[in-house]
Amino acid sequence: MVLLGSIVNALGIIVGTFLGLLLRRIPEQMKQTVLIAIGLSVVVLGIDMALKSANFFYVIVSLVVGTVIGEWIRIEDKLHQMGSMLERKLGKSQNSDIAQGFVTATLIFVVGAMAIVGALDSGLRLDHSVLLTKSMIDGFTSMVLASTLGVGVLFSAIPVFLYQGSIALFANVIHAFLPAALLELLIAELTATGGVLIFAIGINILGIKQIRVANLLPSIIIITAIVVVQYFN
Repeated sequence: MVLLGSIVNALGIIVGTFLGLLLRRIPEQMKQTVLIAIGLSVVVLGIDMALKSANFFYVIVSLVVGTVIGEWIRIEDKLHQMGSMLERKLGKSQNSDIAQGFVTATLIFVVGAMAIVGALDSGLRLDHSVLLTKSMIDGFTSMVLASTLGVGVLFSAIPVFLYQGSIALFANVIHAFLPAALLELLIAELTATGGVLIFAIGINILGIKQIRVANLLPSIIIITAIVVVQYFN
């Protein structure tokens, strides 16, 4: 079953979120300390991912252009509006911002080599080992995130499933049309660009400065276009 790894990954996030929500009753001081620990870990993860780039100039260009596009179409505002609507429907207005939990968790779970490589393995060889390993990591991470950021983490299971599932379903097409060298370069630059976004999330979690991370999301598309154009030229 091609989608097995993606389904298990999404279920891992859902289960982890519910377990994390049960832990929300821990003392506030402990919760704040845990949140700082998460923020520091996310910052280090982002730095490690950003250093994967073979040409960081492309990453800078994609971030600048992508941010201009994101600010223009106001992605962050739209996500917060959607989060507010969900809060009203779920009666969770007293809890953490759903949009913050959703964006934070989605970027952590989606951006990175494991999501792409694991989904390709699922689609090409029906080998789900990478995604099953990722499911365990994401499940634990979602538990910790949900204990501090709330139910918004739960909704990240949807884009994770759609993203990884789409790659798995079209893996044969991707493998046929993209040379191995280009695919390797794309994974490296996507990971590096995503690393900067994850670093920004860490800054938000630590409360150093509030960055509109969602408005940086178009940079993922821009870096893909830059790498493809550069490769064939």
